[in-house]
Parts: sequence; structure tokens; C-alpha cells
Amino acid sequence: MKKIAIILSGCGVYDGAEIHESVLTMLHIEQFGASYECFAPNIQQYHVINHLTGEEHAQQRNVLEEAARIARGDIKDLSSLNVSNFDALVIPGGFGVAKNLSSFAFEGAQSTILESLKQCCQSFAQQHKPIAYLCIAPALIGHIHPQGTLATIGNDEETATATEQLGAKHVTCGVDDVVVDEQQKVISTPAYMLAGSITQASSGIQKALKALFDIL
Repeated sequence: MKKIAIILSGCGVYDGAEIHESVLTMLHIEQFGASYECFAPNIQQYHVINHLTGEEHAQQRNVLEEAARIARGDIKDLSSLNVSNFDALVIPGGFGVAKNLSSFAFEGAQSTILESLKQCCQSFAQQHKPIAYLCIAPALIGHIHPQGTLATIGNDEETATATEQLGAKHVTCGVDDVVVDEQQKVISTPAYMLAGSITQASSGIQKALKALFDIL
């Protein structure tokens, strides 16, 4: 049975991992006959957002502890991820990717990326194992993969431009479609960058995971 690593960035679309995308990733991995294990960095998240009002809370939360909510407690510190134990990697979206795993939400083309995440993703790439980036997560591609690696982040021009300035080659893509860089084994799909419903998000994520398993 194939085993897939999932890296989460907290819990909640505005300050962590997008919950629908994360759960759909788990569901479709199992439906394709594989298993998964979840990881998250043991760091403080950038800030805390009240998802009812959109207001920022004056408190601190831990990315690993928050991500454990989605994983039902079955999650490990990113530092313990052994790439040799997995066949592929998936990174769901949510603003946690752009706030906790990187600074893309604030610095765009001048953003930095969490070093432990970069090393992990590059280890998957060096072992020729595919990685699927969902929603805003393709903003990480330029930090991790060679110049010109194909990626999609939906159709927002400003976001796409920043992604290209970081080194990826952006391809405009529909919500139910994917972009595959076969040479680099990198898959991306817009998910909630474009999706207006959970059904639309599911269609693209399912297609991205099918592409991932087709590469294996």
C-alpha cells in the first residue's frame, strides 16, 4: 500500500490549514487505496483569527497543536518526518501556508519559507517522489523546485505574478483541473483559490491526487 505524507499548517482557512481541503485530501487518498500520515511544524502560528468575525485575536496558538484538531490527534512534528517512509507528499492550502509555513501573505515575491519545510520538500524531490500543492500552497514551489517548474494558483493576476517572481512558471487553471510538471513530479490545483463550493474543491483535489498516483 502506498503511503502519503500530509503537511498541515494549523487549523482554519484564515490562519491555518484549510479544513475542507485537508479532509478531502485524506478522503481521496484512502479512496485511491493508499494510507496517509499527518505532520505539522511545532511552531507558534503567525496570528489567530476569529473565523466568525474575521477579527484578529490577541493570543497565541501552536501550529502542531491546532493541526492536531484536523488529524484527530494522529499527527507528528514535521521534524520527525522520514521521507524514506513515504511515496509522496501533499500540502493542502489555507492561509497558514502563506503565514505559518512561509511569509507569502505579507511579502509576496520577497517571501521566505520555513527552513524545515523546504528541506523536507526538497528531500522528496531529490528522491524523485511526487508532491501535490493545493490552493495557495503552490506559492511554495518557487522556493523548493528548480526555476520554471510549472504551477497554478488559480487566476488571480497579482498572486500569479508573485509566484512567477519566486521562480515558478504559472499556468492559469480551472477549479476542476490540475497542472502537472512531469519532469519535476509537481502537481498543483486551485481548490479554494477558485472553488465556490466543497464539491468544486473536491473535484480538483481528486484530480490532483489521481495525477499524483499516476506518477507513482
